[in-house]
Order: sequence, then structure tokens, then C-alpha cells
Amino acid sequence: MQLPIVCDADLLRTLVRKKAVRVVDVRRAEDYKAGHIPTAVSLPLARLLENDSPERVVQILEELGITEKMPVVVYDDTFGALAARVAWTFQYVGHTNTALLEMTFSQWKGLGLEVEAKENTFKRAKHPLSVNKEMYADAPYVEAAQSQQGKLLVDSRERLNFLTEHIPTARNIPYTMLGSNGSILRKADELKRMIENRGIPQDSEIITYCGSVGTLSGLAYYALKLAGYNNVKLYPKSFKEWKSLGKPKDEFKEANYWDLSAE
Repeated sequence: MQLPIVCDADLLRTLVRKKAVRVVDVRRAEDYKAGHIPTAVSLPLARLLENDSPERVVQILEELGITEKMPVVVYDDTFGALAARVAWTFQYVGHTNTALLEMTFSQWKGLGLEVEAKENTFKRAKHPLSVNKEMYADAPYVEAAQSQQGKLLVDSRERLNFLTEHIPTARNIPYTMLGSNGSILRKADELKRMIENRGIPQDSEIITYCGSVGTLSGLAYYALKLAGYNNVKLYPKSFKEWKSLGKPKDEFKEANYWDLSAE
């Protein structure tokens, strides 16, 4: 079964009952140990980011007992941003059947849904490596895209951070505008309307970035996909790398408070 971009709680509970899914908890290990969604395995984001080379990520998939076609649902307790970065990484190395859980762990628990505390491990699996370069942008790619027709940069940091400094030509869609009450992402048509109102045509190629490791921009990546934007890339090293490379940036020395409205 091919999962949608966002998996709802009912579907996940059905798949867990059928033992037809691998649930991945990307919170800190101690949070996982205190309680998690039944059958979930622990993969703290920090562990993934220690070495997120494609070869290493595939090793992690294999350690978690994830085979090539197995549905994978990822969740966090940080409005979906950490889960999005992990889901994107899995898809980048070739595990296409990966989805985000629609809600955070706190929301899951708040609804009174099942929680367990036992640590889950599964038999090691085999998983092929098949890097999807269409999803990824590095600094030279971003630099070239700035002057190319039909390519747009989206900065998903908060408005004030964006106004202070950003990659030249980038538009701002703050991550705070992507979610809704009870869901890490708003409905597809709402997202589509909001993004189109930013003057971003649906046939654009869009590169998302944020402050450092691609978490907020990972969430923006999936928001764009959900809204029907097919050609989206993530610049996972984001603004932190861009600045460390000494690349040009736009700075607003005199950002006025009325500039903070994202509209």
C-alpha cells in the first residue's frame, strides 16, 4: 500500500493492528522510552544527522527492519518539523513509501490513543540504495537557481529572521503558517491558496531552506508537495552553510515592525 503524504491516525492504527507498517519515532531516546506509539522504533533526529550520507541512511533503514516497499510513518513532538526532515531523508535515499503522521505525539496521547513503553526492535532487513537527486539542492545549485527562470527559493524561517538576513531572491513562507490546530499541515486546498497568494506559480521549481539543518524547510517541502507543487527540492544544509561559505545575503538593517506581517 502506497501511503499519502500525510497519514491520519485511523489509517495508522489500522496498519499497526495489521503489522503492515514501520512507525518511526524521531524524538530523543529518553522521550521514546517514556512512551510511544505501539510498535514504533526509535530514531532520534540527532542520530540521523550525525552522518546522513545516503549509504549510512540505508544502513539505518536496514537496522530498523525496513524493506523497500514497507509503509513507513514518521512522527515527532515538534509540530512535524523533525519528522519531515527524517521522512525527506528516507525518500531521498529511495524509500518512497514514507509518510508523516498528521499529528504530534502529544496530540496522539491527548486523544487517548494507544501508547506503550517497551523498546521495539525488528529483524534486520535488506534495502537498496536509490538516490533521488530531484529532491535535493546544494549551495552551487541554489546559487545557479537564483538567476534561472521558473526557479524560486522559499525561506521557511520566521518573518523576523527572514527580514534580518536571507538568501537573495528568496520568498518567505514562515513555517508557522503551514500547520493548523490538530494537524501538522493545513488542508491541501488551503495550502495551495496561501502559496499562490505569495505569487508562487504551480509550475515553478521550488527550493526550500531554513536556518540550519532542513527541519522547518522539510515541513515546507511537504506542504508544497501536498499543495500540488510537483517540482520541489530541499536545501538541507540551509542558511547556516550558505553563510559559512561567505555567499551573498540580503539584509534589512531597518526592518520595521509592520514588515512582520507575512501577508
